[in-house]
Amino acid sequence: MDTLLARKLANHPQEPASTLLAFDESQSRSLSLSVRATALVFEDPVSRRLLEQIERIAPSDATVLITGETGTGKELVARHIHALSKRGKNIFGALNCAALSESLIESELFGHEKGSFTGASTSKNGWFETAGKGSLFLDEVGDLPLAMQAKLLRVLQEREVVKVGSRQPVPVDVRIIAATNVNLEEAVAASHFRADLYYRFNVATIQLSPLRERPGDILPLARHFLKIYGDRLGYDEIKLLPATELTLLNYDWPGNIRELENAVHRALLVCPGNRLRPEDFKLTGVRVLDQVPSVSTTSLESALQRLCEQAPPKLFEIIEETVIRTAFEFCEENQVQTARLLDISRNVLRHKLGFYGMLPSSQKKLSSVLSDVEA
Repeated sequence: MDTLLARKLANHPQEPASTLLAFDESQSRSLSLSVRATALVFEDPVSRRLLEQIERIAPSDATVLITGETGTGKELVARHIHALSKRGKNIFGALNCAALSESLIESELFGHEKGSFTGASTSKNGWFETAGKGSLFLDEVGDLPLAMQAKLLRVLQEREVVKVGSRQPVPVDVRIIAATNVNLEEAVAASHFRADLYYRFNVATIQLSPLRERPGDILPLARHFLKIYGDRLGYDEIKLLPATELTLLNYDWPGNIRELENAVHRALLVCPGNRLRPEDFKLTGVRVLDQVPSVSTTSLESALQRLCEQAPPKLFEIIEETVIRTAFEFCEENQVQTARLLDISRNVLRHKLGFYGMLPSSQKKLSSVLSDVEA
């Protein structure tokens, strides 16, 4: 049932599981990276175009710049580019440039010699050497200090590094994949980012759209996180109610995939049963979209055209009964949810259900009484 709603509202067919890219948590401790989004899917048309772009860029050795809001999955895209490249079997190194001071960034990137600074008890290779023959992901590159930008530019130009405390250049062979949520063009205009370094990074650019602009990915991601955290908590058969799916599709998701993941986890912890309700997510009142994603009516119009050509008796009743019955079964015979889905009052729904024989005799009598009372 939930898959059917996803198809209707997201306006595209269901894709195989291979369209989901999940972050391998077992490797997280080996990365100098604070992972924001842990999964990415390519089901929305916007995401499909992104996947096509990734597959075109990955085989080359070009420097890649990934831009997008926090939580959109930039680190996952970087790892996917690496995996699809000829360097895929070699090391994928990662460094969050915003998490370290300028002195530590230089040591982490280029390495240092023993005794080059206080605490340097041994020599250490930097990420440019460690990721040799592989790829190096520089996250939040827009936050690099200007002095560090100049040193990084030289490395990209000369393809060699000089360790802190050394004068001997060391050749390096590594592909650079950079990411930022900063508008680098604006940063260049404001003299916060070097123009020459920007041009070095801007060989191949991938712009990740926020989750609100690719609604077809919301429900597949939600189900993915539901399965992961449901298994961890020992829950069985946890599902999203149809009204909950509508709520998730209507929400703006300012925190993108990471916010969705945390929201699913939190909802599982507070949900009293095995069906997640809209109120379990506590999303009301914060950047909610005004409209539900548009639904394609092409197939429906074709079916109606064929019915009109056949001209059966009581055509309108046939169509109405089919709509009511389908929605009622879809909502697992929950009248409140069915009425909400069809955007009609519960009183009208009860009348229609009784008219088309979808209620037990006892409920028909009750429906008749309630209709008379509410009339």
